[in-house]
Amino acid sequence: LSFPKKLWLLAESDEFKTIWWDDGGRCIVIDEELFKVEVLGREGPRKVFQTESMKTFLRQLNQYGFTKLQGHLERSSSLPEFSAEEEAFAANRKLLVYFNLLFKRDYPQLLHHCKRR
Repeated sequence: LSFPKKLWLLAESDEFKTIWWDDGGRCIVIDEELFKVEVLGREGPRKVFQTESMKTFLRQLNQYGFTKLQGHLERSSSLPEFSAEEEAFAANRKLLVYFNLLFKRDYPQLLHHCKRR
């Protein structure tokens, strides 16, 4: 699968809690520190991407035309509620928000136009 397709499947999956769509389905939100463990830390047949490095992963996003958006974004209301322990942790986490005109929740058919620069 291509990088954009893998990314889209991650955002759609209930299995992964560290990447999700914003409420409008136009951006992806990544909980950076936990994403490193949950997604990039996978090994063997469960490995998702070729890299374990967040820096390399972010470079891939940029190569496929994703733009980092500034500002704070809350966890999507479609995800399960936080426990008290998660709420305490959430105050200190780093959320990364990325946008690509050709990467939208309800339009997987756009993915074939999402090419590496």
